[in-house]
Formats: sequence, C-alpha cells, structure tokens
Amino acid sequence: MTEFIQFFQSSDVTLSDKLLEVAYIVMGLIAVYAGVRNAQDKTNPKRMGTAIFWVVCGMLFIVGRWVPSTVAGALVVVMVLPAICKQVGRGTGDEPTAEEMQGNYEKIGMKLFVPALSLGVMALVFALFTNISSLVGLTFGVVVGGLMLFAFSHKNTPTVFLNDTRRMLDAVGPLSMLPILLAALGSIFTAAGVGDVISHLVSGVIPQGNLVVGIVVYAVGMAVFTMVMGNAYGAITVLTVGIGAPFVLSLGADPALVGSVALTCGFCGTLMTPMAANFNILPVAILEMKDSYGVIKKQIPIALIMLVAQIAYMIVMTAL
Repeated sequence: MTEFIQFFQSSDVTLSDKLLEVAYIVMGLIAVYAGVRNAQDKTNPKRMGTAIFWVVCGMLFIVGRWVPSTVAGALVVVMVLPAICKQVGRGTGDEPTAEEMQGNYEKIGMKLFVPALSLGVMALVFALFTNISSLVGLTFGVVVGGLMLFAFSHKNTPTVFLNDTRRMLDAVGPLSMLPILLAALGSIFTAAGVGDVISHLVSGVIPQGNLVVGIVVYAVGMAVFTMVMGNAYGAITVLTVGIGAPFVLSLGADPALVGSVALTCGFCGTLMTPMAANFNILPVAILEMKDSYGVIKKQIPIALIMLVAQIAYMIVMTAL
C-alpha cells in the first residue's frame, strides 16, 4: 500500500503514467467483476474455472506493478491453468432479447456508431495535443462513449455497461489475454538475444552491401515473424536488431521511413495469423462464425498484395 501511495504522490512519475495506471486498475476491477458474476452464474457449466481466470487476471492488472515478479509469474500460471484445462466458459444469462435489440436499434439507429468513433477521436486528441498517452485518451473515449449512450437512452446505466462488458469478456474468453502475452514475448526474445541469432542466420543469405535484398528479407521477415508472434510491435524489436539494423539501416537507409514501413509489413502478417486473436479470432467468437479461420481466409489475398506494395514502396523510397 505504501508503494501504491508513493507512486501517485511522486513528482518523478508523469501524469500520463499515473492516469494509465488508473486505467489499468479500472480494467482490473471490471475483470474481477466478470469473475464474481461468473461464480454466481449457475447457467455457466464452468463457472468456477471462469471465475478463477477473470479474478486472477483482474488482480494482475490492479496490483501487478507492486508485487514481486515471482508472485506475478505465479499468478499468471494460476490464471492460465483453467484455460489450459478448458474450464473457462460462458453462461446464458443477462443476454438481451431479439425484441429488445430491435427496439434499441429503432430508437438509436446509426447514431450508435458515434460513441464508437469517440474512442478513436479521443485517442488522437490525446496523442496530438497532449503529452498524455493515447491509451489514456482511449480510456477517456470509453467514458465519453458511455455518456453518449446514456444520453441516447437512460436505460444504459452503469450496471448495463458492466454486464455487457462481462458478456463481451465471456465471449472472447482467454483469447483476450493473447495480445498482452505476445507483446511481452517480444521483449523476452530481444533480451534473450534472438535478434542476434537471426542476424547470424541471414548473414549467409543476404549479399554484403545489397540494400534491395536486405529490404526484401527484412520486410518478409517482419510479416512471417509477426505471424509467429501475433504482434508486429513485438516482432519489430527482434527483426530490427537481427536484420533491419545490420543489413538495411547500416547502408544509409532512413530509419524513420524503414521503421514505419517495416511495421506495416508486420501488420500484413497480422492479417494472416490466428495468433493475432484480437483481430482474427475475436470476430469469429463474437459473430459465432462456423469457420474458425473464416476471417483469415478472406484477408490473406489482401495481405499479400499489401506486403508486395509495401516492399516496392520501401525499395523505391530507399534504394533508388
């Protein structure tokens, strides 16, 4: 508790970091709420495993910064055990009826998209006009969107938002944790020297001083490694150390240009992998699609075309 108070009172901690920590705590409390509600939901055949998963997940968001790393690691193990044993499920209660959804649509209509857009707008406002993290702006966007929805219909009380959030978490399940774990994996790979290993492996493939080949290998590697990790932000740290820096940037390429386009090449890989659960598996779960890989199959041709275009753009802007 002392460290918690000192963190928010410290002048060395920026306002952005303090607000971001508050956002994490709020997320944790929502996850704990989802766990408690699942424990009480007799329609969920796996309610105890589901409750353990979400409560522990929430506690990690709330106290993760202030507990020893060994304790946090142990909590992660406890959290994933129900998921590994397939004991995380969902109930059937608190779901709106078809008549209720139709009535809400007739009342609100296409205005429903305005609160959704507020998330992106607030994130951009914070990113462009303040020194506060855009993630904090995204959180403020959620609050603004909630207030808009309440203005549209006073039936949208905080309890409604909590229950709908719980239903969303139940629908996505343990897959919601995959982006977070994969983002951490990038830092682990970099610290473990994976980038140096990759550099050694490709040094015999890329001709010395050939910038074009270096760009192609770097870009394709970003797409492939993102497919493995599911996260382009984690992949770029490893691939830039292993390929980008020694075989592209060392030859005089613009770091800002190469880095931004390489990241876009990674996003092409994101479109083609189930590891990017938040993009490719979450829609399947929400829409209850029969084909688990239906989203990916539709995206692969577009992703490949975009990857080729990004490589050509990088070569034209850098090598020619």
